[in-house]
Amino acid sequence: MEKEVLSTDQKALRINVDAGKFGTFAEIGAGQEVVRWFFHVGKASATVAKSISAYDTTVSDELYGPTDHYVSRARLEAMVGYEYNLLVERLNAKRGANSAFFAFADTVVTHTRSGQPGGHGWLGIRFQTQPQSEPSDIVVHVQLLDAVTVAAQEVLGVLGVNLIYGALYGPEDPVRLIGELRDGTHRGQFEVDLIKFSGPAFAGVDNRLMSLQLVEQGLTDAAMFNAQKEVVQPSEVLSGKAVVMERGAFRPVTNVTQEMLDSALRQLRGDPSLEGLDPVVLMEMTLSNLTTGGSIDHRDFLARADLLSALGSPVMISNYTRFDLVTSYLRKYTKDWIVMVMGAPTIREIFDEKYYSDLEGGLLEGLGRLVQGKVKLYVYPMKTGKSGPVVDAETLPVPPASQRLYAHLLERGNIEPIREFREEQLHVYPDDVLAMIQAGDAKWENLVPPPVAALIKSRQLFGYSGG
Repeated sequence: MEKEVLSTDQKALRINVDAGKFGTFAEIGAGQEVVRWFFHVGKASATVAKSISAYDTTVSDELYGPTDHYVSRARLEAMVGYEYNLLVERLNAKRGANSAFFAFADTVVTHTRSGQPGGHGWLGIRFQTQPQSEPSDIVVHVQLLDAVTVAAQEVLGVLGVNLIYGALYGPEDPVRLIGELRDGTHRGQFEVDLIKFSGPAFAGVDNRLMSLQLVEQGLTDAAMFNAQKEVVQPSEVLSGKAVVMERGAFRPVTNVTQEMLDSALRQLRGDPSLEGLDPVVLMEMTLSNLTTGGSIDHRDFLARADLLSALGSPVMISNYTRFDLVTSYLRKYTKDWIVMVMGAPTIREIFDEKYYSDLEGGLLEGLGRLVQGKVKLYVYPMKTGKSGPVVDAETLPVPPASQRLYAHLLERGNIEPIREFREEQLHVYPDDVLAMIQAGDAKWENLVPPPVAALIKSRQLFGYSGG
């Protein structure tokens, strides 16, 4: 039987009438839209220990410490920590034996000066699962998509109630908790591009999987984590930076995969027109890259993510099928150079008109979006067989209808061949290496970077059995 979907009123009221839950609400920006629901439904005195909104920066700094950015993860964590500790200090002796305490906080801006509609904010909750237990945390970053301030405020209130309800009544199932953040809303109102679970209630939860869930369940188009396996909000990594990105399935990472990136970076740094460029390097996996047999194997996803972490690479997960959608996404965070590293077969697909049938302007519109601003496509050559010719960006055959456009982008420097490569492995593709691993053919070890080989063997990934 499916679980009943409660309205926002019903969720707030259930918390209010639960004598075992008691907490503090601290909200900066967008009004006090979350706690308002608890006052609105009645019986709030049974739940709300305190409601505070420290709008003045001096007051905020006095309470939570000085900060350079008031809408940030650091400010949210300071708010949650301060309010939770104060709540326990004041009330533990009086009601700690019977109440599970929580502190909810958010810091939000409902509009920005960037020209983008809507705003963004950080929400978080620290909570006990039962009286006197050690607390656990959930931290969320939300993009508010409504251009009308009051609409953004309203969706923030609903999202906050959903988060509190999920923490208090569903921490044992974080995947379901993520899906229920959408209750009472629709996708066009907001995106959640980061969620982090921590503490004893979430022992064993891998937040990289939770990032994947955000994309799988449609709460965002893209999510990120760094090489240290920590989830990050894209602006924390990308804001104002040049970006070098390589997209792939990485099943497994091969020598060619790594050499594509290394050669591209050397070529980029040797370009006099790009002197001093210090780019963020990002590896992207799409949902289609991760899907095998119609579904996503989460253990297989973590195996690929671990290989990339072993090589020091941050990862973006997305549902973008076209490269122009990636460019548009990255342009939310940077106006600097975007360099996409790809093999010759991939760029040939980019110039295939069938991928742009849903755009009014077709191929021309899609490619216009792809190369908007400072964009380069670095193309690694290929061979169709061990004895076949090397095909690079300048000799690559493209569909006849695209030849003039392709030549134009070559001439203006948007497309560049990668000049440095090792020809002896160009004909080897990841699927070939995967087949060798699964067949017990030891030659695969020479086709992947040493850290990748070591991890595959020690963890017995991708069907490796030590044969």
